[in-house]
Amino acid sequence: MDENIQDKINILKNWIAESDNIVFFGGAGVSTESGIPDFRSVDGLYHQRYDYPPETILSHSFFQRKTEDFYKFYRDKMICTDALPNITHTRLAELEKEGKLKAVVTQNIDGLHQAAGSQTVYELHGSVHRNYCTSCHKFYPIEKIIESTGVPRCECGGIIKPDVVLYEEGLDDRTVSGAINAISNADVLIVGGTSLAVFPAAGLIEYYTGNKLVLINKSATPLDNNADLLLQCGLGEVFSQV
Repeated sequence: MDENIQDKINILKNWIAESDNIVFFGGAGVSTESGIPDFRSVDGLYHQRYDYPPETILSHSFFQRKTEDFYKFYRDKMICTDALPNITHTRLAELEKEGKLKAVVTQNIDGLHQAAGSQTVYELHGSVHRNYCTSCHKFYPIEKIIESTGVPRCECGGIIKPDVVLYEEGLDDRTVSGAINAISNADVLIVGGTSLAVFPAAGLIEYYTGNKLVLINKSATPLDNNADLLLQCGLGEVFSQV
């Protein structure tokens, strides 16, 4: 391991040891180590099996216009029920139990933070585990989507929609308020596994006013120069040691 990285991990360990008000803000890179692909990393399947790019399919207008095509992609690429929490999810849940971590703010929709035991999780983009009827608003678990074919329908006849934020849709106000409150009051803010390219979610980091902004990501981000501690490596490498 790079000695410089090890030194930085040691600094992070000290910051965690000294703090009882940590917030973690994460993106797709948190779950890739659980085997959930970042759909932005186009794997070639899209070109072979779908007539539209992922951003088009995962839009509100496409869901309304071509609901069956949306669900073909959604079931195939967005639902990974066999994925298990990895060391990052697990360690964050432990830090919360220890009274150190106050909240997880996530852009992911896989529910793995909760599966690992995290209690205070702000899911900016919703969750595949919640689904609701667009007519009567009855809620359904993920099994309803998996076990159905074509367009899943409610017993009232309405179309069921995943409780995830699609392109062209706004974020949930209550979730955003909770995330902003946690971030703005944090002593240490750890940002990991995100390119910080998806707005408005990435803009929430601007609410942090402390002096311990930790950025952990394999590739460069627009906020690298703002970080008080920058680790360009995988999350598992860091969280297996803190």
